[in-house]
This record gives sequence, C-alpha cells and structure tokens, in this order.
Amino acid sequence: MRMMVPTPVGELHRQSRVARKLGSPFVAAVLEAGHRQLYLAPRTAELIAGWPRDPSASALAMRFNAALHALARRGEPEALRALYRREHDDYDGAIGAALAASDSFIARWMEDTPQTNEVGRAAAIGAALMVARRRFGLPFELLELGSSCGLNLNLAHYGYDLGGISAGQVDSPVQVVPLWTGPEPLPAPIEVASARGVDLNPLDPGDAETRERLLSYVWADQPGRARRLERALDLALRHPPRIDRQDAASWLVERLAEPQLAGRCRVVFHSMVLQYFTGEDRATVLNAIHGAGARATAERPLAWIGFEWTPTRSEVQLTLTCWPSGETRRLATCHAYGNWIDWLG
Repeated sequence: MRMMVPTPVGELHRQSRVARKLGSPFVAAVLEAGHRQLYLAPRTAELIAGWPRDPSASALAMRFNAALHALARRGEPEALRALYRREHDDYDGAIGAALAASDSFIARWMEDTPQTNEVGRAAAIGAALMVARRRFGLPFELLELGSSCGLNLNLAHYGYDLGGISAGQVDSPVQVVPLWTGPEPLPAPIEVASARGVDLNPLDPGDAETRERLLSYVWADQPGRARRLERALDLALRHPPRIDRQDAASWLVERLAEPQLAGRCRVVFHSMVLQYFTGEDRATVLNAIHGAGARATAERPLAWIGFEWTPTRSEVQLTLTCWPSGETRRLATCHAYGNWIDWLG
C-alpha cells in the first residue's frame, strides 16, 4: 500500500476547494492527491513551502495543476495519462508516481508565470464594451494589460451568445457562450478600430510549445474550453494581435499620453492581471488611468474595464468606469474563467 503522508503545505488543499466550487471536481481531486503525495517531490515541496509571495495571488496551485496536466498530455508516466483519460481513479497512485519521477520538471514549470489566456473572459469584456458603445456610440481603441498571447485582443472576431442576445461575428469559428443569469444585455455592435496590448513575455500563437503550455493550463475536465482555445489560436494566425514587450505600467503611461483621435473611445482593459502587479506598478497604472480620465471629453471618451478578483478573493467582478463623467458601475459577477456571468446591467 502506498504510504500517504499529508504535507504541511496547505495551498493545494485550499485551492482544491476553490476548484470544486468552480465546477471542476477532477482538478479538485488532483490537487487533493497532490497535497497528500507532495512528500514524494522534495524540490517541488520546498518551492511551495518557501514561496516568497502570496501563493494564492501567484496562482501557485494552478501552476502545479498545469504542470501535471502537461505531463499527462505527454503521456508521462503512463498511469497519469490513464488517469487524465478517466481510465482509472487511483489519483494518489498516478500523481504520486508523477511527482516522484518528474519533480524537477514540475518545479521548473511552476517557476514560470502562469499563462491562462482565457478566451471565455472575452464574453464579459465584450458585454462591457456593448454598454460603453450604447453610452458613447463610438468605435473602440483597445489597450490591454497583460495580453499573454493576445487572444482577447481579437475579441471583435469572436461570436457571442449573451443570455440569448447574439453579438460579435455570428459566423466566427470561436463562439463564446457563457451561462447567463440576470437581465439580457442591450444589443450594441462590438466595433474595434484598433487593438494593442502589452506583456513582459508575449507569446506566439504559432509556436508549438506555447500552444501546449496554454492548453495545459486549461482544466482537464473542461474539454470545451480546450477546443475553443485551439480555434482562437488558429484565428490568431490569421489576425495576429499587436503586443508590445514591456512592463505594463510604463507602457500604459506612454499609450495614454499619445493623442487620441476624435470620434474614438479609448478603452483600457485587463482580466486577472492586477494580482501579479507590484504595489508600485498598480499605483502607476491607476494614476495613469485616472489622469487620462480627467482629460477625457465627449469626443474623446475613456472607458476602463476590469475583470478581477475582489481584494478578499471572494468573487470576480466585471467593472466599467467611463469618463468624462468618471462613473463606475459593477456590471456583473463572473466565473473566474468566464464560464458563467451573473449580469447586473
């Protein structure tokens, strides 16, 4: 019988409860078994125990989960591959074997910043853009912080079903259909005149290793998300996103200082990014946005869309602030990956 020694490191176990609440029992079971079997991977256990930052804000458990998923997709070891194919349910045996055999691989994987360019969040961002469109009646100039592979810069090329309301490109190969509760959104075109993003390490959608890393971060019991991601990556080859390699704070200061065309609504948006910023960078970003908002006019308005955890990480909120009025509205509460949207309108 395999000995199971519970590790004193509790982040995996804590995040397993979050995964279960988010509708992923398989990922929850993987993290629970990982918590029990972590003693078999001393390098990974040491990395988790000595993590220098907030492990939750750093998505430490999701890094661990993605590393195991990457191994399973490679078929290493066979017991792990079989577990992910649902050919057995010996979580402890399969994950314990993977931890023992691939300790160094898992630790190296976890040291890199997570790459979760989740296309499902585009539905919430798009719904917020529809609100801004009805308010200003203008096409958008998008500026995205933390673009990763830039897939959400292509949001105007996707199709959406938002509580029965069709939006975007109805014939797009990428269709985003979140579970929608609350009132229907008011229809409006998602018209993007330009889209530009920033990332410290922009990813190439045509690179095989990049695609594999992104797919490994998709939860293994949500194959629909994986198929949609593959289609979005293929579409990005036809519509390459424009992403600058730079830190987000200085980049945004530069972009917001550039002249804005009359008849365009400039939009700053981000999804699940602020948690990775230092306090200084976050302050720079917020000051830049509010400074640009103070300069906004009816002919050159500014909108700011956030899809982020609350400070207590109790829920993900979709917020919209519009200038020149400076009014902020909480539009929805959302699933972290956009699977559902509870729309407030």
